[in-house]
Amino acid sequence: MTAPSGRARTLVRVFTQRFTSTRRGARLARQLALVELDAWGFPESTALSADTGLLVAELAANAVRHGRVPGRDFELKLTLLEDFLRIEVSDARRDRRPAVQPHAYGAESGYGLRIVDAVAAAWGVTDRVVGKTVWAELARRRPPAESLRRADRLRLPVV
Repeated sequence: MTAPSGRARTLVRVFTQRFTSTRRGARLARQLALVELDAWGFPESTALSADTGLLVAELAANAVRHGRVPGRDFELKLTLLEDFLRIEVSDARRDRRPAVQPHAYGAESGYGLRIVDAVAAAWGVTDRVVGKTVWAELARRRPPAESLRRADRLRLPVV
């Protein structure tokens, strides 16, 4: 786990959505994150979009597998700032904090946070009143101003 960066924090865009704590909810979280990034001017062919898809998939899967409380959803929040994208996944289990596991030969699971640690510029865990939030930050390049204006015209309501 690394400390949050001291970079500029000028807010550009925010997306927040709750999902059911199921594998289907985790899959939908990844898909909607990529749709939202595309609307913000970062199509799936960009490195930021690919890395975001990977991190959202891993953090959402962890929220479903390790942070699930029956009847409670998990929440995905994407915050696009001037210099980076912050991904936050919140669940209802504060007692089950993520930790990078040591390498185990032949293990079928336990590699997720190693991926997050390798891809994200920084990541960490913060407690909430109920549950916890696991966050990761990705450095980004600014899209051209024209693509941001186009993204505003194409913006669809989230249901």
